[in-house]
Amino acid sequence: MPAASPNVSSALLSQSARPARFSARFWQLAHPLWLCPFRPMFALAMLSGWGLMAAWGAFLFWGWPLPAVEGGPFVWHAHELLLGFTLAAAAGFALTGVPEFTDTPAFAAAPVRWLAGLWLAGRVAFWCSGWWPVAALAASALAHLAFMALLLALLTPRLWRAPERRHLSFAWTLALMMAATAGFYADALRGEPPMRWLHGLLGALMVLIIVAMSRISMSIVNASIDDSEAARRAVESRQQDPEYEATRETRRYLARPPRRNLAMLAIALFTAAQWWEPGARTSAWLALAAACAVLNLMGDWHVGRPLLRPWPLMLYAAYAFMAAGYALTGVGLLTGLPPNAGLHLLTAGALGLSVFVVMCIAGYTHSGLEKSGRPWVLAGAALVAASAVLRACAYALDATALLMGAAALLWCAAFALMSWRMLPVFWRPRADGQGGCDGVLDAPQEAASAPADSAPASP
Repeated sequence: MPAASPNVSSALLSQSARPARFSARFWQLAHPLWLCPFRPMFALAMLSGWGLMAAWGAFLFWGWPLPAVEGGPFVWHAHELLLGFTLAAAAGFALTGVPEFTDTPAFAAAPVRWLAGLWLAGRVAFWCSGWWPVAALAASALAHLAFMALLLALLTPRLWRAPERRHLSFAWTLALMMAATAGFYADALRGEPPMRWLHGLLGALMVLIIVAMSRISMSIVNASIDDSEAARRAVESRQQDPEYEATRETRRYLARPPRRNLAMLAIALFTAAQWWEPGARTSAWLALAAACAVLNLMGDWHVGRPLLRPWPLMLYAAYAFMAAGYALTGVGLLTGLPPNAGLHLLTAGALGLSVFVVMCIAGYTHSGLEKSGRPWVLAGAALVAASAVLRACAYALDATALLMGAAALLWCAAFALMSWRMLPVFWRPRADGQGGCDGVLDAPQEAASAPADSAPASP
């Protein structure tokens, strides 16, 4: 028989490989869900983002029962926000970002599947702790601590071997989160109030936001500056107007270590003081110092009109919520007002908005898709921001249940919107036909493709 032509051979190989690629179940490593570590972890984060908050809103509005856990419903709510929703998002970002920062290969899918399994085991065990307090709490502690230990074991060698170890702060911050998690479960197993450890974990997450944003913002803000310069040159070349020269954006954005380190130190001092003696005046002044340090850090972002573009502005807003949260916390501790308004600006505002925007940036970019030109992202970020404001107002207007319920609804809408737009991206192969976690490739067919939110139905 005559030999098949190369085109025919490649077509036959493609057809023979296609059933195996799409017949895999979602828990099998051959499924596209495991193509890059962020895919399963971000999927868990966005689903829990609206699922857990829906349960909380139902509790606030209609009194629906929540899992009976040590410390009551507020401990359950804080635990699931920090160790459920946020932990999954942080793991997905670290597992995708660290190989990029250290110029090392992407992580294999097998340990990521272990992480997803441990995360799910932690949810089930903690929710069952009302029926089996000791056994279920111990199982939940083991699941969460094993999750963080495995994450550190994957990340630390690469961070340690990187030149100048510039990114080792990721490992130190994760170690602090692991210590706070261990303290939470130690107190819970002894029957003591464990909430102070969750406040400590929140402080570690604020530090992690600053560490991560210093890497992300260098790309996002300077790309916005470059886009503004390109647009200015295009207009200038068309109109030949010398006045356009006065609008030139020449300043580059630099995440300066002194300002970043000062902000992280102030947050760490406040967190330690609040853990040691909650409500003390020392904590109040340290909270105000943390707010000032974050405001000082935000000064690096003032690069002119490029800051007003959607992606830099959304990241900048997360810092604004952080500064406002610590400021309101400090004022509340000094005046005797409930500090919960500031606390919710930190959780729903700084934390929620950071997670939302970073998942959009990393999720699209490392799926080979352009992140710009997606108005739903700005709408979702606005919903998260409005949710944070409503949560803060709930404690000032004496309408806690109503406003908190409305805030929960807005939050759920934001992450349900994200799930609708991004889960199809994670569920299917990359639109550019590439594998792994590569960024957007210069492919002519990508610009001409139909909606970039979803990959084609077949390769």
